Amino acid sequence: MIAFRAPRSVRAALAAALVVATSAALLPSSASAALKKETWLTGVTITEYFPAPETWFVGERVNTPGLSRKSRVDWLYSARGMSMEGDGIGTNGKRYHIDDTGSSGWITARGKHASFGVGGVFAPFWRGEGYWRSKSGSVTFPLETGGWYNGAGKRYIRPTGISFAAGPSLDLSYYRSVAVDLSLIPRGSLVYVPAYKPKNKDGWFRADDTGGAIKGRHIDVYRPPPKRSSDSGNYMTGAKIFVVPKSRIEGYLKTH
Repeated sequence: MIAFRAPRSVRAALAAALVVATSAALLPSSASAALKKETWLTGVTITEYFPAPETWFVGERVNTPGLSRKSRVDWLYSARGMSMEGDGIGTNGKRYHIDDTGSSGWITARGKHASFGVGGVFAPFWRGEGYWRSKSGSVTFPLETGGWYNGAGKRYIRPTGISFAAGPSLDLSYYRSVAVDLSLIPRGSLVYVPAYKPKNKDGWFRADDTGGAIKGRHIDVYRPPPKRSSDSGNYMTGAKIFVVPKSRIEGYLKTH
């Protein structure tokens, strides 16, 4: 393992901006295999995530389980909306999040069971509820401007277990929070990502979040939504990061 010493110019920012915080929403990891001392990790995949803007979506506005508002249906249930991202920004500029994912899982555009990590017809397209089936059985939904996304809906699959709530799901900060695999990086750890120094001036993040698709040497950087809906954010493989486990932060800050 390679020893790391933070550049002197970023130590003040590190201490001020990334001191360990505790929160009832941020439960500690108990994984025994998680890092226990300062470690460089190589071969890391870096992706980005952000709250999904409702303005990007085109579906008809429908009742929102758990909220007294109508929301664009594809913003609620599609694999590009809150059901996948977890958080969103409504057309009113307010923050919302998915509160309960239910047990319906994901389906493909053809209405078949979806499998993560497998391309083609198995790619997740929609939650298994809150959609219409066309004559062919494919997923479709009414558009806000009229008409249908993929043929007229013949049968409605009503949402039963999913719900949404106001506000963000976690207290995350753009370009300061990352989602990690808790079996490798303990929640609350500091993560130095050299490739992101141009984005936040010092490259430091905190492991504030996790996710079902974040496995092993993969981190997901929390960032503001891109300007275009076609932009899914940065994707990088073979990156190098440095991790200071939560239990080591106090001592690390004193000596660096």
